[in-house]
Amino acid sequence: MTTNEPIGRFRFMNEQRVNLDGFATPAPELGLVAFNGLNDPAPSLLITDGRIVEMDGRSEADFDSIDEFIARHGIDLSVAQEAMEIESADFARRLVDPNHSRKSIVRLASGMTPAKLAEVLSLLSASELVIAMTKMRARRTPSNQAHVTNRSDDPLLLAADAATAAAFGFRELETTVPVAADAPSNAVAVSIGAAVGSPGVLVQCSVEESAELALGMRGLVSYAETVSLYGTEQIFIDGDDTPWSKAFLTSAYASRGIKMRVTSGGGSEALMGGAEKCSMFYLEARCVALARAIGAQGVQNGGIDSAAVAGAVPGGVRSLMAENVMVMLRNLEACTGNDALMSESDVRRTSRTHPIFIGGSDFINSGFGSIQRYDNMFGPSQWNSEDIDDFLAMQRDWGVDGGLRTADEIEVARLRRRATDAVSAVYSWLGLGDFSAEWADQAVDAAGSKDISSGDLMLPLTAARTIMETNVTMLDVIAALAENGFDLEAQRCLDMLKARVAGDYLQTSAIFDEEMNVLSLVTDPNEYSGPGTGYQPTPERQAQIDTIRQQRSVADLLVEQQGFENKNIVVAGPAEVSYDPRDVVIGVSPATGKDIWVTLSGLSVADAIKEVLAGLEEEGCVGRIVRVNDSLDLGMIGLTAARLSGSGVSVGLQAKGTALIHRRDLAPLANLELYSVAPTITRELYRMMGINAGRHAKGATPEPVRNPYSDEAIEARYHTKVVSLVAIERNCVTDAAPEVLELKSL
Repeated sequence: MTTNEPIGRFRFMNEQRVNLDGFATPAPELGLVAFNGLNDPAPSLLITDGRIVEMDGRSEADFDSIDEFIARHGIDLSVAQEAMEIESADFARRLVDPNHSRKSIVRLASGMTPAKLAEVLSLLSASELVIAMTKMRARRTPSNQAHVTNRSDDPLLLAADAATAAAFGFRELETTVPVAADAPSNAVAVSIGAAVGSPGVLVQCSVEESAELALGMRGLVSYAETVSLYGTEQIFIDGDDTPWSKAFLTSAYASRGIKMRVTSGGGSEALMGGAEKCSMFYLEARCVALARAIGAQGVQNGGIDSAAVAGAVPGGVRSLMAENVMVMLRNLEACTGNDALMSESDVRRTSRTHPIFIGGSDFINSGFGSIQRYDNMFGPSQWNSEDIDDFLAMQRDWGVDGGLRTADEIEVARLRRRATDAVSAVYSWLGLGDFSAEWADQAVDAAGSKDISSGDLMLPLTAARTIMETNVTMLDVIAALAENGFDLEAQRCLDMLKARVAGDYLQTSAIFDEEMNVLSLVTDPNEYSGPGTGYQPTPERQAQIDTIRQQRSVADLLVEQQGFENKNIVVAGPAEVSYDPRDVVIGVSPATGKDIWVTLSGLSVADAIKEVLAGLEEEGCVGRIVRVNDSLDLGMIGLTAARLSGSGVSVGLQAKGTALIHRRDLAPLANLELYSVAPTITRELYRMMGINAGRHAKGATPEPVRNPYSDEAIEARYHTKVVSLVAIERNCVTDAAPEVLELKSL
């Protein structure tokens, strides 16, 4: 029989989420190639009379605007000849050699052309990129940035989510808008929420460049990063920009004390049909050189919106990380992408981020969606609020500082309430709008905008228009906070304005810690020089990394078990050997009826015993409960019980729920039936074990019942709990003789 359908194995494979991704056959003529494009030049540099007259195979007469700007402002001529003469493989080895300092690497890289750096970094393997990133990032202390947006531009929800993001440890918050005119309202709401959550959290509102600058000049935001650079002249022209206009904009931000990064990323030129047959990586090398030349503090790169384009070709994900390392070589702040969702495969998106997470960067994510995917108006991030617990667990697994911490539920609830109260007070005081109590309550509790039914979608637009028409600045917001009893938040916002006047956070890779200290290339330089050097979390920070809300100790488990204690298992006396052929002993473990009352499946130990007794009764047998005190081993419990049993057959039951049927003539580790996966054992299965034990006692041949199958990660879910339960059981082991227990109805 023939069919056009794939065979079953491939039908199954075709249904997996990775097959929702787009994968491209490399097409160098379209720029769909990570490295070694058709038109990628060989590195070259010719200097005559202190002027670059040839760069990367192109003479001065043929320079385009990008070449011209890099040649005049982006290469350190004092070191260029020395740097260009170093073999690329030699320089690549220096990147991973602890004996070559970051400072020496940066000095030489400043004299290299884009093609030279592209050639060097293309030689590094994935593991070597991790080492290079560990060594080359500018700031010693890693950090993380969050997206805080929602579908409704809801000011109360924005403020509550901003405070929440700050509580989780994000030091930069980026918002944007589904409705462009709402931007001023969003900037105000997120700035207030950030101030509620923590001192020193930087805020950005990602909108059109001139509008973003206007918000910054009013003090409503404190940094920007959406100043885009491209690697080909035509794409620059299509955006009505030139390197000179970008340099002017960079200066405008700096002159007003606003921190500024540029944004680029491999794949954008191919996506817009202007790659000029060059590889994605070489074009990004031009962007990074240009970022250095125009005086930006740093670069947000690693694909960004075009990450999926780079990820579609062989080696593309490696090239995204190499882009990030190139920024570090240029001595700039590296905001290492991981913002746009590159894949629908959880495995692929983790694979994309994990080497950067291990190596560490100034910002692991240039936009971790601290809100739910559906509320992210940038589009879903590589990591979203659905993944925060996973990210925190990854930090704990590796002992790595990814910039986040576990937030206490009660504290987050308090912060969300205070953030909504603060925004309500400010908006009312400034005449921007009024919020109902029901709206505020819903915002405090909401996991996302779908949980809010009382909002007014016109309020943000009206508020934004009023902010612009009445020239509201951050000083007005501060006054409104202070007048309404939010002195702490008013002071935090004022401190941010003072910091802008001082200008210290215009240093490369600058963030504020929670004491408003500037951490930057200058004040917190990365001095990695091999194992045991570089960034090491303080004991306090390591404790934050190691502590997640899901962890449970033996003491925690004891408290949980005592919460179920109901005193319905009581001692009736010593256990004696029976000679009744209908007698089947249910041997239970030492902690049963003492410290453990609930099995791993959630069923009470008493109920599990009742089901076994009911099954025995169905077969005409009499069940007797005996607690074995001198062993927690299930085989020995079952064998001890069988030797007390008149029928010679027993059921062994550990308090955590594992059960077996034993017989007096078998070895301790042998048994007739075994339920080994305690979390999956139901009432019905315990009853069936009682039935089968009764049939064994009568000499009949029962139909064995198999362990129910589950494709869950049973070990991951329950094994740590098992360790604690076994520890509790071991503490209950004594040399006391077996004793009969009775179940009492309550």
